[in-house]
Amino acid sequence: MSTPKQIKLGFVLFGAGPGYDDWRHPDAVVDASTNIEHYRRQARVAEAGKFDFLFVADSVFITERSSPHYLNRFEPLTILSALAGATSRIGLVGTLTSSYTEPYNVARQFASLDLISGGRAGWNVVTSWLSGTAANFGKAEHPQHETRYRLAAEHLHVVQGLWDSYEDDAFPRDKQRGVFLDPGKQHQLNHKGEFFSVRGPLNISRSPQGQPVIFQAGASEEGRNFAARHAEALFVEAGTLEATIAYAEDIRRRATAFGRAPDSYGLFPGLRTVVAPTEEEARRKYKEAQSLVRIEEALKQLGVPFDGYDFSQHPLDEAFPELPASAYASNRSVSERIAGFARDNKLTLRETALRSASPREEFVGSPVQVADAIQRWFESGAIAGFNYVESLPRQLDAFVELVIPILQERGLYKRDYTATTLRGHLDFAVPENRYTLARRTGAAA
Repeated sequence: MSTPKQIKLGFVLFGAGPGYDDWRHPDAVVDASTNIEHYRRQARVAEAGKFDFLFVADSVFITERSSPHYLNRFEPLTILSALAGATSRIGLVGTLTSSYTEPYNVARQFASLDLISGGRAGWNVVTSWLSGTAANFGKAEHPQHETRYRLAAEHLHVVQGLWDSYEDDAFPRDKQRGVFLDPGKQHQLNHKGEFFSVRGPLNISRSPQGQPVIFQAGASEEGRNFAARHAEALFVEAGTLEATIAYAEDIRRRATAFGRAPDSYGLFPGLRTVVAPTEEEARRKYKEAQSLVRIEEALKQLGVPFDGYDFSQHPLDEAFPELPASAYASNRSVSERIAGFARDNKLTLRETALRSASPREEFVGSPVQVADAIQRWFESGAIAGFNYVESLPRQLDAFVELVIPILQERGLYKRDYTATTLRGHLDFAVPENRYTLARRTGAAA
């Protein structure tokens, strides 16, 4: 008898908060984004709540208009390595760009995190959509959208090939015979492609989960194909449950065409809750959070997926403006979704900005109301779980204390960890080393 599927949860370590005005809350830790004790505490609360993974987002380009968290924060692999020692079971997922990194370095960094943590690492593969990024890496121009995804596919291919440099039993470490390495189980990659030339082998072995889990958030045409072909965990921001179901169906069609099984990947929409013991108190907290949002800052936040577009030049109380094509060129999927929603619902620019800066109201309320909304989304069959973002200080604590027990009582969420690796948490198989597989299948043939 198969075990019923249960909700998987990630927690986004956003430090000072995902918005521009979160740091102004009376209970906010203003230096949270570079405060290791703050991160340790959040990681331990999430682990006590049996979350499956921590997630660190990233960007390698900022301006004076960037949000407080993005202006001053830790590099993902560094903070995750520190948190590996502060936790014992929760997964550790970090963002690293394929457009501005070398595959050998990426493979080595994530393999190190994977071994340090006992097999809890995951890589969120991004292509860096902010055009200003090129100037930080000595590039004359930012690669075009399609080029970035073609490069990302080759980059990932090289990294995963390097992760298989050593078969699992490559190191006998036999003191009596004086044999440390079985050289027949060390492999050069010898890759030569359009963008990269990498000999290998990597100088670090595989972890208990074989390879780090691949995360991705593709939503454009190229992004969806990349995610459907390569990603194991997919971050999705479709906006509504109906749109998320449609996205899931589209990914399923594409993944099937690429020969993938439905249980080889899962979708994780973002989740921001405002929960309190009573609906009245939750609504009060929600209004309190909204009252902190200044329209000037909301406009900056709205401009981020539009390649930093300056919305302040447009009238606030008129319809969402027509924008130049360049505003949609970098983060095409999110920018087009926001603009389309604003126009379909006849929202003004002010309404669009404030709505984008606030949690969805269906996840605001009493513990039972929030649990009901989570259950409704999960039982649609479209998603594997959620990527939780703290909407107010200590909302993670409230969620763990008030909502998690209800989901556990309903059999929708685990009472304890049953695995020690991230792949185990997410019910993904351990990938067999490609050279071991080739030897085994060749011998069988």
